[in-house]
Amino acid sequence: MSKAVRIHAIGGPDVLRWEDVPKPSPGPGEILIRHDAVGLNYIDVYFRTGLYTLPTLPAVIGQEGAGVVEEVGPDVTTLQTGDRVSYAGSLGAYATHRVLPADRAIKLPEGIDTRVAAAITLQGLTAQYLLHRTFVVKRGDKILVHAAAGGVGQLLVQWASHMGATVIGVVSSEAKAETILAQGAAHAIVGIQSLAADVKRITGGEMVPVVYDSIGRDTFNASLDCLAPLGLMVSYGNASGPVPPVDLTLLSAKGSLFVTRPSLSTYIAKRPALDAMAASVFDAVRTGVLRPNINQTFPLAEAAAAHRALEARQTTGQTILLP
Repeated sequence: MSKAVRIHAIGGPDVLRWEDVPKPSPGPGEILIRHDAVGLNYIDVYFRTGLYTLPTLPAVIGQEGAGVVEEVGPDVTTLQTGDRVSYAGSLGAYATHRVLPADRAIKLPEGIDTRVAAAITLQGLTAQYLLHRTFVVKRGDKILVHAAAGGVGQLLVQWASHMGATVIGVVSSEAKAETILAQGAAHAIVGIQSLAADVKRITGGEMVPVVYDSIGRDTFNASLDCLAPLGLMVSYGNASGPVPPVDLTLLSAKGSLFVTRPSLSTYIAKRPALDAMAASVFDAVRTGVLRPNINQTFPLAEAAAAHRALEARQTTGQTILLP
């Protein structure tokens, strides 16, 4: 037997139950992973609450983990028992053991601890595509990052500032403002009450070419107002709820703006892209460009408490769950 956090109905954190489950066996092309750590991400809340649809119930949520290959199935030639691996974007991480298609696993390089990998794989890959593919950030760019003290937010701050961008971070408290300034942000804005005016002041009226917004409904319109003409609104999360339908003429009126709603699954769908992006992330960690801040750890059995802290904005940096 193994253990897993399962949900039998969508709802609040209390639907997360720590249960005995049969230990899975890998089939053709699959591996069995024994988790050392599981990453906590806001997408887990989306699945728990029903914003994103689960294929069946009961279900094991969680999109990210790292550990050791305990068994390989038939036809697996790229990995072997004992290899250390991580993954992102595959539902079913809240468990002591899980089966995963071998072509979704990333073999960890030397120097990358499995706990760090569990904290950095999904969020690091997200930061990688946001900065290097969705909008190619260049030296001298001024960029706006919402939830800048969160997991992805801190990585965006660290990486973009290393690339020579001027990062304006939006946070919810003065303490978080101090955090992101220490991470490399050039400016910190607390709250969105006067967001566009603050950005206008900071940029000398130019505004910004890109906004990275993981909040969704509560910040979408304010984010549009921060963009320069032909600017790109990157809406990559829904922490406050999904963005309501948008009248496209609004984009024209505000300066022929662009909007995108990217997903990590699209960017890592092809194995060569996954390999290149993962190599970029782990190299950035090993060279100190990315500095994961695992500021919270919870026993996996207490995943409900972790969800409460995440939704209450009591977390900063990365959070991991330990089986």
